[in-house]
Amino acid sequence: MNGNTPYGGAPGVADAGKPSTDVELTQDQRQSLQRAVAGIVSQTRSYLPNSYTVGSELSYGSNGPTATVAVRPPAGHPVSAGFTPDIDDLEAGIGTDERDEVARGLAASAALQVMDAVGDGITPTAR
Repeated sequence: MNGNTPYGGAPGVADAGKPSTDVELTQDQRQSLQRAVAGIVSQTRSYLPNSYTVGSELSYGSNGPTATVAVRPPAGHPVSAGFTPDIDDLEAGIGTDERDEVARGLAASAALQVMDAVGDGITPTAR
């Protein structure tokens, strides 16, 4: 029955008898975060061929909102970038430079995963 109250969160999140510490976002803040993450996903896709899968996830918890953008390359391990934006900065939006930096880093990491997985044993098909 402890899970039915806002006071009985996971161990270490909210002690029994104390209110939940989950951070609530306004509708505008939530939409701003969703737009920023969608922009990162779109920008990352623009750097990569269609064989790479790019996706995102938003979660809200005791530390505030957390956004994760992940890339699954056609070979190698998936790569992801997660960040927890400052709630005060959400209304102003996440800067274009920051979004571009995350997108470029993810695309480069995903391409490196393919290069590591494939190795040097590929015969070129053209000169």
